Amino acid sequence: MRYLVRERIFGIGDDYWIDDEHGEHAFLVDGKALRVRQTFQLKDVQGEVVAVIRRKMISLWETMEIERGGQKLATVRKKRFTPLRHRFKARLADGGALSVHGNVLDKEYDIELGGGRLARISRRWFRVRDTYAVDIEQPGADVPLLLSLAVCVDALTGDD
Repeated sequence: MRYLVRERIFGIGDDYWIDDEHGEHAFLVDGKALRVRQTFQLKDVQGEVVAVIRRKMISLWETMEIERGGQKLATVRKKRFTPLRHRFKARLADGGALSVHGNVLDKEYDIELGGGRLARISRRWFRVRDTYAVDIEQPGADVPLLLSLAVCVDALTGDD
Protein backbone atom coordinates (compact mmCIF):
# COMPACT_ATOMS: atom_id res chain seq x y z
CA MET A 1 0.00 0.00 0.00
CA ARG A 2 1.35 3.41 -0.91
CA TYR A 3 0.59 6.61 0.98
CA LEU A 4 1.36 10.08 -0.35
CA VAL A 5 2.24 12.81 2.13
CA ARG A 6 1.85 16.40 0.93
CA GLU A 7 2.75 18.84 3.64
CA ARG A 8 1.24 22.28 3.56
CA ILE A 9 4.19 24.61 3.19
CA PHE A 10 2.53 27.64 4.78
CA GLY A 11 0.10 26.89 7.56
CA ILE A 12 -0.20 27.51 11.25
CA GLY A 13 -0.01 24.22 13.07
CA ASP A 14 1.46 22.20 10.19
CA ASP A 15 -1.70 20.24 9.36
CA TYR A 16 -1.58 18.04 6.27
CA TRP A 17 -3.29 15.01 4.76
CA ILE A 18 -1.84 11.62 3.97
CA ASP A 19 -3.61 10.17 0.93
CA ASP A 20 -3.82 6.50 -0.04
CA GLU A 21 -2.74 5.15 -3.42
CA HIS A 22 -6.20 5.93 -4.84
CA GLY A 23 -5.92 9.63 -3.97
CA GLU A 24 -8.38 9.41 -1.05
CA HIS A 25 -7.62 11.05 2.30
CA ALA A 26 -6.53 8.33 4.73
CA PHE A 27 -5.01 10.19 7.70
CA LEU A 28 -4.65 13.77 8.91
CA VAL A 29 -1.42 14.89 10.55
CA ASP A 30 -2.59 17.57 12.95
CA GLY A 31 0.38 19.68 14.06
CA LYS A 32 -0.34 21.33 17.37
CA ALA A 33 0.68 24.98 17.20
CA LEU A 34 1.76 27.00 20.20
CA ARG A 35 2.95 23.99 22.20
CA VAL A 36 6.16 24.01 24.19
CA ARG A 37 7.35 20.89 22.39
CA GLN A 38 6.65 19.81 18.83
CA THR A 39 3.49 17.66 18.83
CA PHE A 40 1.51 15.94 16.07
CA GLN A 41 -1.68 13.91 16.17
CA LEU A 42 -2.29 11.29 13.50
CA LYS A 43 -6.06 11.08 12.93
CA ASP A 44 -8.10 8.77 10.73
CA VAL A 45 -10.71 10.16 8.30
CA GLN A 46 -13.38 10.03 11.04
CA GLY A 47 -11.24 12.34 13.20
CA GLU A 48 -10.24 9.67 15.73
CA VAL A 49 -6.69 10.04 17.07
CA VAL A 50 -4.73 6.89 16.17
CA ALA A 51 -1.31 8.14 17.35
CA VAL A 52 0.27 11.10 19.12
CA ILE A 53 3.84 12.05 18.22
CA ARG A 54 5.87 14.29 20.53
CA ARG A 55 9.44 15.55 20.51
CA LYS A 56 11.13 15.04 23.88
CA MET A 57 12.22 18.33 25.37
CA ILE A 58 15.29 17.16 27.24
CA SER A 59 17.31 14.41 25.63
CA LEU A 60 20.95 13.75 24.83
CA TRP A 61 19.97 12.68 21.28
CA GLU A 62 17.09 14.05 19.24
CA THR A 63 14.14 11.93 20.33
CA MET A 64 10.44 11.64 19.57
CA GLU A 65 7.82 9.44 21.22
CA ILE A 66 4.80 7.80 19.60
CA GLU A 67 1.77 7.04 21.78
CA ARG A 68 -1.48 5.23 21.11
CA GLY A 69 -4.38 5.34 23.54
CA GLY A 70 -2.26 7.08 26.17
CA GLN A 71 0.35 4.30 26.13
CA LYS A 72 3.85 4.72 24.74
CA LEU A 73 4.13 2.73 21.52
CA ALA A 74 7.68 3.64 20.43
CA THR A 75 10.63 5.92 21.18
CA VAL A 76 12.46 7.15 18.09
CA ARG A 77 16.05 8.35 18.45
CA LYS A 78 18.21 9.92 15.81
CA LYS A 79 21.67 8.44 15.90
CA ARG A 80 24.76 10.52 15.34
CA PHE A 81 25.02 11.97 11.88
CA THR A 82 27.24 10.00 9.57
CA PRO A 83 28.23 11.45 6.19
CA LEU A 84 25.41 11.09 3.67
CA ARG A 85 23.37 8.78 5.94
CA HIS A 86 20.74 9.18 8.63
CA ARG A 87 20.06 6.43 11.12
CA PHE A 88 17.24 6.11 13.63
CA LYS A 89 16.29 3.45 16.14
CA ALA A 90 12.65 2.99 17.14
CA ARG A 91 12.38 1.08 20.41
CA LEU A 92 8.94 -0.48 20.66
CA ALA A 93 7.05 -0.79 23.95
CA ASP A 94 6.92 -4.59 23.51
CA GLY A 95 10.74 -4.74 23.57
CA GLY A 96 11.28 -4.97 19.81
CA ALA A 97 13.11 -2.43 17.70
CA LEU A 98 12.74 -1.01 14.23
CA SER A 99 15.67 0.38 12.30
CA VAL A 100 15.27 3.39 10.02
CA HIS A 101 18.16 4.35 7.81
CA GLY A 102 18.55 6.30 4.65
CA ASN A 103 20.45 8.38 2.18
CA VAL A 104 20.43 12.13 2.81
CA LEU A 105 20.97 13.10 -0.84
CA ASP A 106 18.34 10.79 -2.36
CA LYS A 107 15.93 11.27 0.54
CA GLU A 108 15.26 7.53 0.67
CA TYR A 109 14.68 5.80 4.01
CA ASP A 110 13.95 2.15 4.80
CA ILE A 111 12.06 1.00 7.88
CA GLU A 112 13.26 -2.48 8.81
CA LEU A 113 12.46 -5.13 11.36
CA GLY A 114 15.07 -7.85 11.79
CA GLY A 115 16.72 -7.00 8.48
CA GLY A 116 13.49 -7.22 6.48
CA ARG A 117 12.06 -4.03 4.99
CA LEU A 118 8.58 -3.09 6.23
CA ALA A 119 8.31 0.23 4.40
CA ARG A 120 10.21 2.75 2.31
CA ILE A 121 9.96 6.53 2.66
CA SER A 122 10.82 8.19 -0.63
CA ARG A 123 11.01 11.74 -1.97
CA ARG A 124 12.94 10.71 -5.06
CA TRP A 125 10.14 11.04 -7.63
CA PHE A 126 8.62 14.29 -6.38
CA ARG A 127 9.61 17.76 -7.52
CA VAL A 128 7.62 19.49 -4.77
CA ARG A 129 9.89 19.88 -1.76
CA ASP A 130 7.44 18.79 0.94
CA THR A 131 6.00 15.71 -0.77
CA TYR A 132 7.00 12.12 -0.18
CA ALA A 133 5.62 8.60 -0.46
CA VAL A 134 5.50 5.87 2.16
CA ASP A 135 5.33 2.40 0.59
CA ILE A 136 4.12 -0.19 3.11
CA GLU A 137 5.54 -3.48 1.85
CA GLN A 138 4.37 -5.97 4.47
CA PRO A 139 0.69 -7.01 4.54
CA GLY A 140 -0.79 -6.64 8.00
CA ALA A 141 1.81 -4.06 9.06
CA ASP A 142 0.82 -1.44 11.64
CA VAL A 143 0.13 1.39 9.18
CA PRO A 144 -0.39 4.18 11.77
CA LEU A 145 2.91 3.24 13.45
CA LEU A 146 4.82 3.24 10.16
CA LEU A 147 3.28 6.56 9.08
CA SER A 148 4.10 8.00 12.51
CA LEU A 149 7.71 6.90 12.01
CA ALA A 150 7.72 8.73 8.68
CA VAL A 151 6.47 11.89 10.44
CA CYS A 152 9.28 11.47 13.02
CA VAL A 153 11.93 11.08 10.32
CA ASP A 154 10.63 14.17 8.55
CA ALA A 155 10.56 16.21 11.78
CA LEU A 156 13.99 15.04 12.95
CA THR A 157 15.67 15.63 9.56
CA GLY A 158 13.83 18.84 8.73
CA ASP A 159 16.57 21.08 10.07
CA ASP A 160 19.37 19.33 8.16
